[in-house]
Amino acid sequence: MAAAVRRIVVSVGCPSGIGPEVSVVAAAAERSACVLLVGDAGALRAAAAGRGISAARLVRVTQPSDAWALPRGLVAVWQPGRDLAPRDRKPGSPTRASGAAQLAWIDAACDLASSGAASALVTGPVSKEAIVRSGGAASPCAAEFLGHTEHLQRRLHAREVVMAFWSPDLVTSLATTHLPLAQVPRAVTPARVARASYWLAWLLTRTGATAPRIAVASLNPHAGEGGLLGREERTRIVPGIASARARLRTAGIEATLEGPIPAESAFRLASVRAAEARRWAGVVALYHDQATIPMKMAGFGDAVNVSLGLPIVRTSVDHGTAYDRAGTWTADAHGMRAAMALAVRLVD
Repeated sequence: MAAAVRRIVVSVGCPSGIGPEVSVVAAAAERSACVLLVGDAGALRAAAAGRGISAARLVRVTQPSDAWALPRGLVAVWQPGRDLAPRDRKPGSPTRASGAAQLAWIDAACDLASSGAASALVTGPVSKEAIVRSGGAASPCAAEFLGHTEHLQRRLHAREVVMAFWSPDLVTSLATTHLPLAQVPRAVTPARVARASYWLAWLLTRTGATAPRIAVASLNPHAGEGGLLGREERTRIVPGIASARARLRTAGIEATLEGPIPAESAFRLASVRAAEARRWAGVVALYHDQATIPMKMAGFGDAVNVSLGLPIVRTSVDHGTAYDRAGTWTADAHGMRAAMALAVRLVD
């Protein structure tokens, strides 16, 4: 029996950033799945020309379903809505129109994945600021947009969602995401620690780890020093670990959770580049930069952002719009290729 065709839909991100460029380059190189790019056709044509990809390889489809019948080597482009004016896709200079457009592309691509018309959603880098300032022209949710993770959870009515980062060198999940740092201690609840721990174990086993050992990082220096430097370890993290262990047993997922571990030790000994033997397969981080700083040091370019707990598979690049490089046609598409590859693994 022939293997099912993997259908990957990609929202290309801000048309004034490097999203269209890395999306075109990665889609042109993809051989294990059919790819549909959702975005402005003009921006994608310009990106293809800038990277020396023949215009004949880009095929604008009127219906998303037409993409799956194209011969391999061609890149399908679907543009919901009107063409953007050249000023609205000028490299490095997003406008209100481009902010509205990139959110509309996310929603259209998400709907294809949630309806089953696509196997997985891959997202390019967006400008949160441009989306929020678009005035809700694309969606009443624009003013509340904090990032893909939160937006997709609302759109898909998901009970829970966990942000994670996967790379060959380091894997981590986050208990909290886009919050002011001052709000983090209260937001680190046992329930959030438990969710992040459970879904990291799920991701690790789904990508091939056997009975992974996972470190749960501490919030305070030196894991709180027995309460001298904070009590969150005792009152929030330890109960969260206990809840996660119970959930893993119920789900039949074999994994070992250890913690709270001082964050610097947890990440150092979870990296394959550790000088000592690697102790943990992944780390549960408690806030955004606690995860992203070590990830960008250990796995930048290879790391993939994954939204866990959604009813669809969603992966993304781990970098931003890079407005300073947009239009120079020198962007590294490795991250987008890695995001597509992980989406295919999670679909399989």
